[in-house]
Amino acid sequence: MRPADSEKQPYVARVEKIEADHRNNVKVRVRWYYRPEESIGGRRQFHGAKELFLSDHYDVQSAHTIEGKCVVHSFKNYTKLENVGAEDYFCRFEYKAATGGFTPDRVAVYCKCEMPYNPDDLMVQCEGCKDWFHPSCMGMTIEQAKKLEHFLCSDCTSEDDAKRSLNSFPVSPISEPKVEPKRRKR
Repeated sequence: MRPADSEKQPYVARVEKIEADHRNNVKVRVRWYYRPEESIGGRRQFHGAKELFLSDHYDVQSAHTIEGKCVVHSFKNYTKLENVGAEDYFCRFEYKAATGGFTPDRVAVYCKCEMPYNPDDLMVQCEGCKDWFHPSCMGMTIEQAKKLEHFLCSDCTSEDDAKRSLNSFPVSPISEPKVEPKRRKR
């Protein structure tokens, strides 16, 4: 919906009802979506660029303020989109405008930084524990992460090395120099 200030981004609302008054002025009853920066607490690192919160804030507006149509996907469906268009958004929280409360009030966290998933950020999955990690948290660039064929997190790499040393025994005499086992590519 068109904001009064043309410098601002359009507002996003779900049309609940359309009706005309006695003078044939068409009005729409809407339920507003909030952008993270419009909420109490503001935008956080894990909020996606296209993330919206469905609020408990209802309003009646002139139908003339409708600028266009967009699609607000569930978080799960948004993450499955092959191409995200300008009209695509996602919502994973409901927002209580008066209190700043969220439903759900907790979401799964990933990586050693323990942040919720942001669909705008690349993550790599460990083949050992199946957890997901941000390349930067694992000391690599996004370019390096995109080239990976296999990835083991530091915990699984340590466990893998420990298993290897428990399952091996020296074959040669102790007087020979020991050779460190080769580490797997990360």
